[in-house]
Amino acid sequence: MLSSSVMIRRFCSFSVTASSSAPSTITSNSKKKRLVFLGSPQVSASVLDALFNASAAQDSLFEVTAIIAQPPTRRDRGRKVMPSPVAQHALDRGFPSDLIFTPVKVGEEAFLSNFKALEPELCVTAAYGNILPTKFLNIPSKGTVNIHPSLLPLYRGAAPVQRALQDGVKETGVSLAYTVRKLDAGPVIARERVTVDDQIKAPDLLELLFALGSKLLIRELPSIFDGSASGRAEEQDDSRASLAPKITPEESWLSFDEDAQVLHNKVLEVQLPGKRTVNAASFWNGLRGQILKK
Repeated sequence: MLSSSVMIRRFCSFSVTASSSAPSTITSNSKKKRLVFLGSPQVSASVLDALFNASAAQDSLFEVTAIIAQPPTRRDRGRKVMPSPVAQHALDRGFPSDLIFTPVKVGEEAFLSNFKALEPELCVTAAYGNILPTKFLNIPSKGTVNIHPSLLPLYRGAAPVQRALQDGVKETGVSLAYTVRKLDAGPVIARERVTVDDQIKAPDLLELLFALGSKLLIRELPSIFDGSASGRAEEQDDSRASLAPKITPEESWLSFDEDAQVLHNKVLEVQLPGKRTVNAASFWNGLRGQILKK
């Protein structure tokens, strides 16, 4: 029986756009460092795009050897099985489908065997969505670095941007840090700070932070590959750490008995379930329509 990673890769091979003019395999350049990217949602695709563009430069130090994303899921109105935004973006860019891996768990032995055969030197993660086990982290010779949209050690976890907005912070940022077994606790290579506009919504802030994170990553890649980044990376102070767990459906409810500032912050960090982000006027019009129907 085929492993899940192999089956998914075969599924992806039928999803390549007909207009793609790229070769079906990547020609390996022995002088270039082998980088594997891990990401899944649309915001991760912007980081992958930055890596593709940087790797295409004449003086580039690296090549994107493989991509790891979450498995395809059923979504949209037709409930069709579709690749993650990162996988689809890679296919649209002409990246070889047999080098896009979508294991259910990265700890699967069959997947790890394929991954190790790639001889990756560095892994880069950006909102991948799975915990990486030690046996995965031990494979890339230069380690794994993560783009995390907070000023670590603050807001470790799945929803750093949403929790920061919920707390009404005036400043946040993005961190480039080495990945260790403990969640978002690895040494920090670099940070970029941003002032929080009190009207910015979570999706827009997330997009901004990952754009800044992409620039940090490209800037720091030479020092990561030559090993100097690990020597100067700053250990996190665990005593200052705060957690940012995933937002639950129950937290999305708005109670108008709450303080106005609390409600304002909730509107910034929660979309209506299953709906696109809307401004206050559209939200009120929709709410008024529901009330009139009753």
